[in-house]
Amino acid sequence: MVPTADEETGDNHEAHHDWESIMAETMRAAVYHGARDIRIENVPVPVPGDGEVLISVRRNGICGTDATEWATGPVMVPLTHPHPASGHQGPMIPGHEFVGEIVEVRGDLNLRAGQIVAAGAGVWCGACDRCAQGRTNICRRYYTLGLNAHGGLAEYVAAPAHTLRTVPEGLSLDHAGMAQPLAVGLHAARRAGVRDGDRVVVIGAGAIGTFVLAGLNHLYEADVTVIDMPGRKLARALELGATRTLSARDDVVTAVLEATAGVGVDVVIEASGAPGQYANALAMVAVGGRVLAVGLPKEKPNVDMFALALREITIDSTVAHVCRDDLRPALDILATGPLGGLLLDDVIPLERLVDSGLERLTSGSVDGKVLVDPSVPA
Repeated sequence: MVPTADEETGDNHEAHHDWESIMAETMRAAVYHGARDIRIENVPVPVPGDGEVLISVRRNGICGTDATEWATGPVMVPLTHPHPASGHQGPMIPGHEFVGEIVEVRGDLNLRAGQIVAAGAGVWCGACDRCAQGRTNICRRYYTLGLNAHGGLAEYVAAPAHTLRTVPEGLSLDHAGMAQPLAVGLHAARRAGVRDGDRVVVIGAGAIGTFVLAGLNHLYEADVTVIDMPGRKLARALELGATRTLSARDDVVTAVLEATAGVGVDVVIEASGAPGQYANALAMVAVGGRVLAVGLPKEKPNVDMFALALREITIDSTVAHVCRDDLRPALDILATGPLGGLLLDDVIPLERLVDSGLERLTSGSVDGKVLVDPSVPA
């Protein structure tokens, strides 16, 4: 069975809303109509169904997936055909990294109006074989709010209660808004198969690479080398616990092999998607080692299958997160460490989503997290 709510009670915020009057009104929302076509529109406030809550959105992070949908999509947004799980078809409200205040609860749930919650955004059925295995992120009926159904780039969003976790007291909205992508990083770290004492290389120190690094440091005692272009990203990696960093301008394969007496490292996590990096990952991993694909390459990578087979390398992948395992730890990491402050780039109003958010992400001029605050009036 799908769990009905978060077990923790969370903060009790006093603000209550007359939700019936709210739902009788319209709300501001970013609506995706196609490539480079997102419009701020007035749309009906969503009506939560049984087992769902209505959330007043306070922060919604944007990521590379959002930028890709905006710049060259639709890729995952079901504009022209109904999504097989969500049923949505047509223009859609994006936003899958949201946090906000509960306005209304529908059903017998362990949540209440006034609580601040973070969303996992991925919705699973709880009844299929994958859910029975605990792999809810690849549920047979999985869909994601903000990618396959209306999401959080709006003043309000309706979300299933089992996808939510209460925000710890004292954790700011700015930092709580990073919980969902950090949960993705934690899941990736688990998928990498790292063991205590392993030597690990993380290629890419952007937002997702940083979240993976945080996940590794939370889960394991490992020797972690982070590779990226010199500058703020690598400095941040050291502040967040990387053992060392390497400049991507140098011959990183030779540097890694020399540092390991020609053996290579146990695990390489490719989190950049940059051209040539999967080839580098295979060249620097040890015989019998593992490579985890996290970054989505813009070009199809060339893989030396001959060398891959002879060295018995395991190549694995990762997607989304397992809400039960990853979202609560992500909130705890953000509440107890410096990650949020080091990654926050900007908080912008909904009306600046394109020019100050998606365009910057597409051009590569963001190395942290941009959050949108839809509650700020136009």
